Order: sequence, then structure tokens, then C-alpha cells
Amino acid sequence: MNAAQKVLIVEDELNARLGLAELISGWGYRTEMAEDGVEALEKIASFQPAMLVLDMRMPRMDGLQLLAHLHEQEIKLTVIMLTAQGTIDSAVEAMRLGAYDYIQKPVDPHRLRTILANASRQQETERELEITRRRLRDTGVLGSLVGQSQAMQEIFRLVEQIASSNVSVLITGESGTGKEIVARTLHQLSPRANKPFVAVNCAAIPETLIESEIFGHEQGAFTGALERRSGCFELAEEGTLLLDEIGEMPIATQAKLLRVLEERRLRRLGSKVETAVNVRVLAATNKDPQSAIADGHLRGDLFYRLNVFNIHMPPLREHMEDIPLLAEAMIRDMNARHGRSVQGISGEVLEVFASYNWPGNVRELRNTLERAVILCGSGDLQRGHLPPGFGAQAGGAGSSTAEQIAVPVGATVEVAERLLILKTLHATGNNKTRAAEMLGISLKTLHNKLKEYGPGA
Repeated sequence: MNAAQKVLIVEDELNARLGLAELISGWGYRTEMAEDGVEALEKIASFQPAMLVLDMRMPRMDGLQLLAHLHEQEIKLTVIMLTAQGTIDSAVEAMRLGAYDYIQKPVDPHRLRTILANASRQQETERELEITRRRLRDTGVLGSLVGQSQAMQEIFRLVEQIASSNVSVLITGESGTGKEIVARTLHQLSPRANKPFVAVNCAAIPETLIESEIFGHEQGAFTGALERRSGCFELAEEGTLLLDEIGEMPIATQAKLLRVLEERRLRRLGSKVETAVNVRVLAATNKDPQSAIADGHLRGDLFYRLNVFNIHMPPLREHMEDIPLLAEAMIRDMNARHGRSVQGISGEVLEVFASYNWPGNVRELRNTLERAVILCGSGDLQRGHLPPGFGAQAGGAGSSTAEQIAVPVGATVEVAERLLILKTLHATGNNKTRAAEMLGISLKTLHNKLKEYGPGA
């Protein structure tokens, strides 16, 4: 521990203030104390701390007021909020104002020490981010994200701002736009980068198993539970957990997830004890969250808890100018993985790419390029290396496919939907994953629809 790290403890209760100072000093930090926000401002000027342990409720100037003042004056400090029962909403507001994390009273010393240790590495992370910013300006790369368009630059800016905090982030956008890549980049640029990154697709797990998958279970918790099993939260301890397709999670499981997010504790299925968890939670969905709430697929309180920040990934058709840079990065990666030496893309292929609508977004671009790189081997990719019929699909910048679907006047929505799904499956050679991407629905939803249509579909 670097003894130069300074921590200011702002707490109106004398015994709590002294106890925290003794505890934190014992971990090797230099500490000072203040009894409210007004005194804290004076101590910040003289003591110049790197971190604040800040109580939420205090006389004269409370924690949120002090945090708002620091935010307004652009005074950059790592702030850990102390919250009492019933002030979780205020803690979420504190995160919006730039707080690094929060911890409930009575304070768990192990959790506080972990938060301080993570926060003390934040300055180093900020230095690395500055190097990344310079790289971004030169090459259009941020972590695993690539793009020089205005849309991607805005995403880079937001990722840079929130990566080093512990705030929850909801990542939205069509299938294949790169939502998981955003999540991985947030993890890579955070103090948790050396800890696990765990991604779970809520749409791919049967409803009967999802609670066990996320929260874990004890031996004998249900039929077939032959041994104790850690869930995704425990596997991601001290790291980052991505809950992909959060709108596909059963409502009952969403209620339990909300409780874990608020209390930072979970109970495995079949267990009588709770376990503390230290995990940053990110969520992603290809649905419109407000529509999912209205349809009863997403709890409103869970949405507001996850949506401290929102990052919306644009479809590829809205930042086509990034295709050459994306393709260059993908080809470089595919050459290494497949032992090829492809140099670039011919002008004809770039023209085809520029006139295609990319319903599968960046994922479809990657799949198309991977096939082409394997076939090409070396030199430049040519049109003949693209999938059969790909050029015919690219009939203009606004077209989605060359094949049109005729729906009879008076047909019901169900009939039109069935026709669209079956035609899309036919166009993809019965590739259900790609068809789901093109239709903008989850693979689970596609399977459910096909089951409704029966074996003759």
C-alpha cells in the first residue's frame, strides 16, 4: 500500500468517524477527518486527499450536496459514499454525480478495504486512459472498440468517462452492434481489469436453470443438484458481470437480481446464509427498454437501477464510414488466428460493402470477412471470396435484401410475421442464428416462433 494515498473521512457521528479513521489508517493510508461537508471543503483544500469516504446524511452540507459541489467545480476525487438503510436511491444519484462506489452501514471492513484498494489504483488507470486517448486520436481504437465516425467517437468519450467507476451501465442496440465489446472495453479500462469478466446470455438459459446459473446453488437444492455450484456473481467476484439480453430474464429472477444489486449480498438456492459480493454489473438488451417495461418483460425498478448510464450502440448502417477501419482490425485478428496473410480489401469489395445494409451489423461483417479471409489466404480480398449472392443483396445503400416479400392485403399480423420469419430462414440457408440477427429478435424467440408453426413450417 502506498502511504502517500490520502483519505478524508467525512462523517458527523464522532465515534463512527474515529473508528473509520483508525481502521483506514491501519491499512496504510494517511487520514484526516471532517464532521460535515462545509468542513470537508476546507480540508480538501489543505489536505488534498486522493479519496473521500463520505457520509450521505450530515448537517449544514450533506454528502450529495458536497458531491454536487465537487462535480460543479470539476474537483476530481474518488468518492466512496456511506449509506444507511433506505437511502439506496440517493446512492444511485451519487453515482450519477461521479461517486466511485457506495457501502451500506454498518460498514463491512473487508468490503471497504477492497473498495479503497481498487480506488487507490484509479490514478494509474487515469494515466493509462490518457495514453489510450492519444491512441484513439491517432488510430480510432479504444480497447476492443474501433471507429472514427462521430457516433463511435461519442461512445468512446462516454466509455472513457465511466470505465473507472463502479456504476451500472445498460448497453442497448440491435443484435450484432457490439454490445458485449463495449462491456469488455469498460472492464479492460477499469481497475477490475485483472479480475474476471463473466458474460451470461439470459436468453440462452432455460427458465428453470437461470436462478441457479446466476446465483448458484447448494447440494440438494433441487433434483439433479448433486454438488454445490457457484453462480455467475461469485465467478465474477471483484470483476465484471455482463447480463446480456436482460429483457429475457424471468420477472421473478429480476426481483432477486434487484435485491442483490441493492444489498450487494446474495443467497444461493438452498442456502440459509447470505454471501457478500463485489461485482460491477453491466446489462445489455436489443429491445427498447421502455417497450419491454410496458410489455411486462422488464421490471421498471430494475431498469432504473441498471440504467445509471446508458450506452446505445448504433447499427452499422449509421456509421458505414467505419467499415474500412473495422475490416482492417478484423483481418489482422483473423490472419493471426487462421494462419493467413491477407493484406487488405479490393476497391470492388469495399463498394459492395458500402452499398449493403448490414442487417446483422458488425457481427455480420465479421462473419463475412472471416469466410473471405480463409478462402483468400493472401493478397487482397476479392468479390469472389464473398458468400454466394452477397453482391446481389447489395442493391443500394438503403436496401436490406434483394428478395422482396409480398404480403396479401388483409393478411393478419401473425401471417405476415410467419411469412417474414420463414423467408428470412430460407434466405440464410436455415441458419437460425443469422436469421435471428437479421430479424432483430433473440434466438430463443425465433425457436419459440418455429415451435408455434409446427414441423411443417
